[in-house]
Amino acid sequence: MGHQILLNIIIAVVWMFLYSDLSAARFILGYIIGAILIGMLNRFWTQDFYLKKLWSLFKLLLLFLSELLKSSFAVIAQVLRPRLDIRPGIFAYDTELKSDWEVTVLSLLICLTPGTLTMEVSPDKKTLYIHAMDIDDVDQVSSQIRNTFEKAIMEVTRR
Repeated sequence: MGHQILLNIIIAVVWMFLYSDLSAARFILGYIIGAILIGMLNRFWTQDFYLKKLWSLFKLLLLFLSELLKSSFAVIAQVLRPRLDIRPGIFAYDTELKSDWEVTVLSLLICLTPGTLTMEVSPDKKTLYIHAMDIDDVDQVSSQIRNTFEKAIMEVTRR
C-alpha cells in the first residue's frame, strides 16, 4: 500500500512539473490521474488498490461515529428517565479476529461507545469479556458487534 501511495505522489509531482505549474490544483489533478492509472494497473500489483483500504477505513470511522451518536442518545435517555430501566450485565464475546492489532481496535471501539466496556481479553485472544449497560439479548448484542465493528475491521485489515 505504501508503494502505491508513493507512486501516486510521484505521478502527481511529475504532472505538476510537466505543466510548470506548482499549484495545489495541479497537484490534485495529477494525484487523481495517478490514482486512476494505479487503479487500472491494479491487476499487476500483489496488494489491493490502496484507495479501497482508505475507503474501508473511512467507512469504519463513519460507522464508529454513528454508533457513538446512537449509544450516546441511549445513555442520555436512560439518565434522564425518572426510573432506571436497565439490565446491566457481563457477557463473553467470541471474535473471529486474529491479530493483536485487530483485537485491540475492536476493544477500543467497544470501550469508546457509551454504555459498553471491554473488561478483559482472554489469553488466546479469541474471547472478549464485555460489560454492557443494558442487555436484552446477548445474542443480539453479539451479532450487532460482529456485523458492524468486526466486519468493518476485517475490511480494513484483510483482503
